[in-house]
Amino acid sequence: MKICLKQTQKGMMAMLGNFSYCNPTKLHFGEQSIQALHDELRQYGKRVMLVYGGGSIKRNGIYDEVVGILKAEEKIIYEDAGVMPNPTVEKLYEGCKIARKNEVDLILAVGGGSVCDYAKAVSVSAYCEEDPWDKYYLRMEDVDNRIIPVGCVLTMVGTGSEMNGGSVITNHTQKKKIGHVFGENVFPKFSILNPVLTFSIPKYQMVAGFFDIMSHILEQYFSGEDDNTSDYIMEGLLRSLIHSSRIALKNPMDYEARSNIMWTATWALNTLVAKGKSTDWMVHMIGQAIGAYTDATHGMTLSAVSMAYYRFIAPYGLEKFKKYAINVWDVVPQGKTDRQIADEGLGRMESYMKELGLVMNISELGVTQNMLEDIADSTFVMQGGYKELNHGEIVEILQNSI
Repeated sequence: MKICLKQTQKGMMAMLGNFSYCNPTKLHFGEQSIQALHDELRQYGKRVMLVYGGGSIKRNGIYDEVVGILKAEEKIIYEDAGVMPNPTVEKLYEGCKIARKNEVDLILAVGGGSVCDYAKAVSVSAYCEEDPWDKYYLRMEDVDNRIIPVGCVLTMVGTGSEMNGGSVITNHTQKKKIGHVFGENVFPKFSILNPVLTFSIPKYQMVAGFFDIMSHILEQYFSGEDDNTSDYIMEGLLRSLIHSSRIALKNPMDYEARSNIMWTATWALNTLVAKGKSTDWMVHMIGQAIGAYTDATHGMTLSAVSMAYYRFIAPYGLEKFKKYAINVWDVVPQGKTDRQIADEGLGRMESYMKELGLVMNISELGVTQNMLEDIADSTFVMQGGYKELNHGEIVEILQNSI
């Protein structure tokens, strides 16, 4: 799938404004989508770096299927296993050595968002003449060296990494977990999405992925005050996610529900709904800071701080929170103040999160009182939401999350 759009005329109103949009990733979706790997592999050279995580793909048979296709296409395989849920800078350096030493022509990521993130990090870092952590994650510079193309076979949904340029890496020594959103030249060239491959994910990881999807949408939704088409799209995505996640919670092997969730995850963060939006991302910034200290599951770091954060900023974006309550959570507005409507919507969101079994406080993730100041210090402050937070406000939100 390739969608390119460029708006050049100056907008008459605030809605959408001026932007360019291009998403070059080709998607293959469905139960038989793995067969498309044959044709995709033929477009690249012989040397393929196969990237995966802790070995679950060997237990469920996906590894054998992928390797079989690689061999059928006469590829030379260089394996890079053991990618952890929060890929570390040390692992990144290790992958760069494998890729560069063997002059690989393609990096094939088989796994969830962390594996896809890691593959993209290696793709831009293998031929970087500087320390890639410093260049890409601290200084946030653009790529000016050779990029190795990446393809993905997705086994877990949540991050949207299969159709974007994002890549999050953790540096435990520096207590930093940082995401760099690279340009379209770093997007995966292709991604294979088979909902069946997500059936075997443990419940904890499954629901964490569900909330990661929701958080991606909310980070973009809770920004701006204009009548924006992107908001209407996001409301639809949220309603679909809420409906399908409840079905999947009862029956994880419901294909319709899992396929809808997989498709929603992709569109939640493939850059489309961000167009015309300033976007917030403070839940992610706080959650990533927590992850740097605890190495907790990403989606759960987001769920643990979301309610405290959104209740804190709701007064500053009350009209949008009111709209969220009515259009997403079916709150009846008659006879209620705007604040009452917004609060009821957040209350329904909280009940839904508890229904899924999400982590609702950061102490469950290992955060203690004496860590709050340091976590706040490690939190990047973004400016696109309804309130630019200061250090004390971040500590207050953390305190209300503990």
